[in-house]
Amino acid sequence: MDKSKTNGYTPKNGSTNGSTGGGMSEQDESERLSADLALFLSDPNLQSALADGSLDLSSYSSTINSELATLERECIALHRQAAPDIRVLREEMDVCDSILAGLHEMLLGFQADLSGLSGDIRQLQDQSRSLAVQVDNRRDAEEGLRLFLERIVVPPNLAHVICRGEVDELFLECVKDLEEKYAYARMSEHNLNDPDCPDPGLESSSGIPPASTVAGKEMVEHLSKLRLQAVDRTRAYFLKVMKQLRRPKTHVRMIQSHALLKYEYLVDFLLVASPTIHAEIRDVYVESMSKTLYTLFRTYHKQLLLLDMRLSTRVDLIAVEEAALRDTFSTKVNMRKRGDAFVLGDRAKVLDGAITAETGGDAATALTSSPINAHLALMNGDKYSYEMIFRSIFSHLMDAATNEYVFSRQFFKEYGQDDCWHSIFGKTLSLVLEQLENYLFNCHDAIAILLMIKLTHYYKRMVKARRIDKVMEPFLDRVTNLFWPRLKMVMDAHLRSIRGANAKKVGAGDIHSHLVSRRYAEFTCSILLILNRGRKATSESNANGLANNSPGKPGDKSSHRGSAGDMLVNDLDVMVEEMVLLLKRLSDVHPTNKKRIIFMINNLDSIITIFKERRVSGRELNRFSELLVQQRELFVEEELLQTFSKMIAFVQQTEAHMSGISAPRGARGVAAPADVVNPEVVESLVHEFASNWKSGIEQINRNVLSYFSNFRNGMEILKQVLTQLLLYYTRFQDVIRKVWRGKPPSFCKDLVSTSVILAEIKKHALSI
Repeated sequence: MDKSKTNGYTPKNGSTNGSTGGGMSEQDESERLSADLALFLSDPNLQSALADGSLDLSSYSSTINSELATLERECIALHRQAAPDIRVLREEMDVCDSILAGLHEMLLGFQADLSGLSGDIRQLQDQSRSLAVQVDNRRDAEEGLRLFLERIVVPPNLAHVICRGEVDELFLECVKDLEEKYAYARMSEHNLNDPDCPDPGLESSSGIPPASTVAGKEMVEHLSKLRLQAVDRTRAYFLKVMKQLRRPKTHVRMIQSHALLKYEYLVDFLLVASPTIHAEIRDVYVESMSKTLYTLFRTYHKQLLLLDMRLSTRVDLIAVEEAALRDTFSTKVNMRKRGDAFVLGDRAKVLDGAITAETGGDAATALTSSPINAHLALMNGDKYSYEMIFRSIFSHLMDAATNEYVFSRQFFKEYGQDDCWHSIFGKTLSLVLEQLENYLFNCHDAIAILLMIKLTHYYKRMVKARRIDKVMEPFLDRVTNLFWPRLKMVMDAHLRSIRGANAKKVGAGDIHSHLVSRRYAEFTCSILLILNRGRKATSESNANGLANNSPGKPGDKSSHRGSAGDMLVNDLDVMVEEMVLLLKRLSDVHPTNKKRIIFMINNLDSIITIFKERRVSGRELNRFSELLVQQRELFVEEELLQTFSKMIAFVQQTEAHMSGISAPRGARGVAAPADVVNPEVVESLVHEFASNWKSGIEQINRNVLSYFSNFRNGMEILKQVLTQLLLYYTRFQDVIRKVWRGKPPSFCKDLVSTSVILAEIKKHALSI
């Protein structure tokens, strides 16, 4: 074995193995040489040696050759040492080659087997796809058939509920399902464009209209029979419920809410399935509710009339005859009859809720106080004025009308002019109007009528807030038209009583306030307070005359309900003047002028006091205040003439005489000649006043306290009398000074100082 081949070594220069070198081309040799030279020159030591010329190439070449020989020998030695291992490795490689050859043959067999299996798999995949398509088709067909059967087949439990079950929520759901099945079974090609069509694409019936299918034709007959059974059960149920509405003490709203509105779909079902039965149910309901409401309001009004206290009768007029105030078997005046129906008092509370709504509250729910419970009131023996009874009736009426208006539209779906509300409430509204008209025929209570007018205006706002004004406002207008003529009749009766009154009819009385004055004041204040009820304050709204009882100008917010309110205000204006004339007629009975004046003052003061206590102002108060001022001035003169008549007459006559004498030019004052004034008369007047002035003031004080029962009025009159006395005495002193300007007479020393008189006046004023 050649050592070079055994070691696998090939010399770089190619001289060692000639066959190898001979096999190479010239180009390969040149490339190899170029590579060796590049490697040689890459050594930096060789580059530096070549550069300085110190390198001996021949010696360097021999050195390299010796190193190569040494390395070759070492490699051969190493090869010899590893030869056994290499031989073992070669044997193992041969064994591995035989094993791999066997595996190769086995894999080739497997490949042949697998090529046969892939064909089977492809065949199975094709079969699987075909089966999947068949399953999907069968599933779609099954789903379509299921939907079709669900929509057209009647389950046994549905038929059982409709035929024998109770009418409840389950029955309602079954009727809904039945209607859906019936509508589906009758669906044909003509119904496909209907927006309510349950299956416009005919997906559940494979494109065939259900009415054209054999099953559809067969089921329509069965569904129709079951539908008729549902109609019959529904009719029986509604008739049974509506029979309960006619029973006494039935809670109508509870039945409407839980037994009727809960099943309002059944009414729609009857309208579609059997319009005749629907009309029957509607008529039965209208008749039942009409009778029920009529009976309820008739009974309620009858019970409330037992609670009416009847505050006013035909003889309860402002200028009532004195005989009407006496008991049958007595000549004394019955004080209970004097406390008549002219005082408003707590009766205005009936408007409290209505005023809240008028000033910005919720008009739909403003009257918070509950209506009268007739049973409890009768048991407790309570009594009410008629306006409270009116409010209770109308509160129930408004609530019932609202409830029925909403219910009838929700239950019967009627929204036109001919809906059933008018049929239900027609008799009841006529009954209420008849009852009210019968009461007003014998009603003489103007306060009650005006309060009911106010309440009616409130109810008009309420029905607008509740949006039932279309049906209730005409009724409320008729109610108002009943009130105003009756109020006018009552007001005219009061005016006639005042005009026809005299001392013989109403009683002359004494110098103190007459009953007629107090009745008039209370009555007028009550009317004005009601008219101005709801304003911030009576005095504020009277800046131009209290709800000034003046008819409002167009657009003036203080106008009282148009022409009817203006008529009432005009009647009050006329009544003021008639009352003044009546007081003058009654005063003429007294024999002396002084008593007539005192009578006028007491009555005017009584009227003004009541106006101020009720916090009512306006033209009436101004008119009576002006008259009171005039009468006080007349009384002052009359009272002073009784005690100091000589001095007053002297002062008035002397001043009148002195004013007729012309003053000479340049004169600062007018001096009366001595013959004009008698010194003896003046001296007697001075002495008389000096001796009697204190007793005269005390007498005036006693007279005033006895004439006038009103403390404030008496105090004002006393001050006015004493002030006028001081003024007369001052004028008396001025006359003396003017007559005897140069030399005062000797009796002037007896003149009482005005400061002393003023101190005495203050003392009396403080004692009062």
